[in-house]
Amino acid sequence: MGSADGPKADETDGDARKARDTAVSERRFRFLVAGYAVSSYGTFLNMVALNLFVYETTGRALAMGLFMAVRLASGFVAGLVVGGLLARFSAKSIMLWANVGQGAVMLVLILAPDGMLTGALMAVSVVIGACGTLFMVALRSSIPEMVGEDRRAWANSLSITGRSLAMVAGFASAGVVVSLVGYTAAFLVDMATFVACAVTVALLPIAGGKGAGGKEADGSAPEGSEASKGSGGSEGSGGSVAGKDASAAKSGRRWRPVAFLALAAAPGMGLMVALRGVDAFGSSSHNAALPIYSTSLDASNPAVFVSAFWCVWALGNIGAQQVIQRYAQRTGRSVGALGFGYGTVVMSAAFIAAFAGFPLAVTAVIALIAGAADGLTEVAYTSHLQTLPATLRGHAFGLSATFENLGFGVGMILVAAALDRFSPLAVVGWSHGAAIVVAVVFLLRVAGVRRAERTGRAGLRKEEAVEGRPDRGDRDGAEVSGG
Repeated sequence: MGSADGPKADETDGDARKARDTAVSERRFRFLVAGYAVSSYGTFLNMVALNLFVYETTGRALAMGLFMAVRLASGFVAGLVVGGLLARFSAKSIMLWANVGQGAVMLVLILAPDGMLTGALMAVSVVIGACGTLFMVALRSSIPEMVGEDRRAWANSLSITGRSLAMVAGFASAGVVVSLVGYTAAFLVDMATFVACAVTVALLPIAGGKGAGGKEADGSAPEGSEASKGSGGSEGSGGSVAGKDASAAKSGRRWRPVAFLALAAAPGMGLMVALRGVDAFGSSSHNAALPIYSTSLDASNPAVFVSAFWCVWALGNIGAQQVIQRYAQRTGRSVGALGFGYGTVVMSAAFIAAFAGFPLAVTAVIALIAGAADGLTEVAYTSHLQTLPATLRGHAFGLSATFENLGFGVGMILVAAALDRFSPLAVVGWSHGAAIVVAVVFLLRVAGVRRAERTGRAGLRKEEAVEGRPDRGDRDGAEVSGG
């Protein structure tokens, strides 16, 4: 009897210990998200304040475009190198110094004499663009180590909620802060937000980086994780490829394009990242077209429509995050690759409809739908990339950031030129239309992979049972990667 009771007691203790560890990790992650939200507020505040300051200082709209171009180019380059940094340094150190760097460069701008303002502004654009990408990639690629594989959808949703709230607060308060207290005070507030985030990161034990702890030196993910199965079910060969690619990346052949190897290890991931880049291209169109469309609605006060649109969009985004968090808690499943594809279609269609001239009440509903779909795609996409092996995850997120910066940057150039000749509806229509086309291709591929898997699974059930392959609840989030 005693021997029978022993394992049960041990099992109970193990479950209780696991529950305590989960609660502690989630509490720490909430603190990290709070710090991230504060720094995100600073990011969106300076996005407005710095652009206004650049225009007021130089008197040229071209200078604002150059400032944004340098910022995006810095993010582009940072995306290419961040995977290598995560293989050598901890995620905590990268996130810490990314915030320290942004705070320091804002101090340089505050203290710069008039004759050095142009150089200080260029330094700000470089550092803000690069450090923003470094922090984002380090955070997203390390979430599975911070909270566990089964809680990554919840963690992604929470971080996106914090960022969306910060975006609304930053955009809404930027004009008020600048007009009431001036640029110097706005930059001091901005610097303080980065310092607050840096302190939060410094105080918390944060896992990730250094090849995700170096435990998977051969490129494999922790046992039981989705990535350890080749980023999804029957794509077992993809897992072996990932292992070999990761080993090659650590064998000293540093010239190999590790980020592309990460996507080649799971071909469906490559199409997913490409769609993300096209989606960023589409996003550039509505960002550029909104002020023009708003001016056509109310030339005397164009900022009202833009602010209202983004506030309603953020409400939809935050609402979607709440639904996703509850869905993940109740079912243990992520929204999956299909959620990313369908969400992209709905979001792009909603942004096109927003410029179609509907009554304001209808446009508000459209903005709400666009925000909700945007939130869905963000969680699905991030959760899906997190199924990659830990040693490749940082490289994949870095390449993704590069594609997004490239798509948005190229889009801003083309869209700005197109808006001189065509209406906002036409420009947004073909930009987001391209995203819809690629999303449909992606969905067809996912459907084809699933049909092939269902056919193959029927003949492999006995073998899978012998091999002990678990039927994971979040499997849906990784199935496409074998396609």
